Amino acid sequence: MKKILLIFVAALTSAAHAQSEIPKSAIDIAPLLIGEKIPNITLKSSENADVNLSELLKKKKTVLVFYRGGWCPYCNLHLQSLAGAEKQIIDLGYQIIAVSPDSPENLKITEDKDKVKYTLLSDSKGELIKAAGIAYQVPENYKTVINVHSNGINTSLLPVPSVFVVNTESDILFEYISPDVKQRISTELLVSVLKNLK
Repeated sequence: MKKILLIFVAALTSAAHAQSEIPKSAIDIAPLLIGEKIPNITLKSSENADVNLSELLKKKKTVLVFYRGGWCPYCNLHLQSLAGAEKQIIDLGYQIIAVSPDSPENLKITEDKDKVKYTLLSDSKGELIKAAGIAYQVPENYKTVINVHSNGINTSLLPVPSVFVVNTESDILFEYISPDVKQRISTELLVSVLKNLK
């Protein structure tokens, strides 16, 4: 009986350990699904202030964007595209929040470069990225870039570029997740989705 119990405990421990490991590749992630909640995690603003995500999401329905960082040209194009559609998105009753592993200082650079007025948040520790199930291990050739842009806090993970549409209760109503970093949801499709969710 003792032997069976030990085997069960060992199996349980290894299963829990396997779930906490970060997938090696962007195609191996297990993201949160529609109907699940975005977890409440404290992030940093571009001013380096603590931001309680749930409190921010309670204010308004949200287009929650995860991007790799201000160093990524595809992310910058996506952020600029969202900035161009921001008025339409606001008029539909939504706010835009974009999260990356970049440090607060680097968020400021992205705000200026991409002419972003919506909220950028820093998740340098990767807590929200991991909790959302979209983290994967940084390929070797990106480790230095990630390290520099997170001010040495993050050396191991990247988010798969993702867009979650979330209500004021943090429930996921829609998601677009693409392991191909070059593929992003178009603002036209996003606006169409938001109109249909109203």
